[in-house]
Amino acid sequence: MIVRQLEEAQQSGRRIVDPKKNWESTRLLLNDDNMGFSFHITTIYAGADFDMHYQNHLESVYCISGEGEVETHADGKKYAIKAGTIYILDKHDKHTLRATTEMVMACVFNPALKGTEVHNAEGAYELDADTIA
Repeated sequence: MIVRQLEEAQQSGRRIVDPKKNWESTRLLLNDDNMGFSFHITTIYAGADFDMHYQNHLESVYCISGEGEVETHADGKKYAIKAGTIYILDKHDKHTLRATTEMVMACVFNPALKGTEVHNAEGAYELDADTIA
């Protein structure tokens, strides 16, 4: 069994801050835990507006608190995000996330992240050859 506390993880190397200052993420479950997915608590800073395109991962995002919107690039649809909303990027959807207020999100990635990833120029996380699929 694995047991971790969010507050302890936030004080460790599991807390990653976006170099572009849009978000910070505490990665509670990672590739080395051998579960096949990773689980993160991510804070999107108020006013953040940035593109992502997870070409190598599928992601589900549940909003714990805050408000914003996600816009899909393929069709230009905008979806309001608030506490209690989940959005699922099941087709490697290219999207823009905008935070009206600070948003706290619970995120699941498949395959699992190793832990220190930040978005590349395309808004994706790189996939290492030894990452569990």
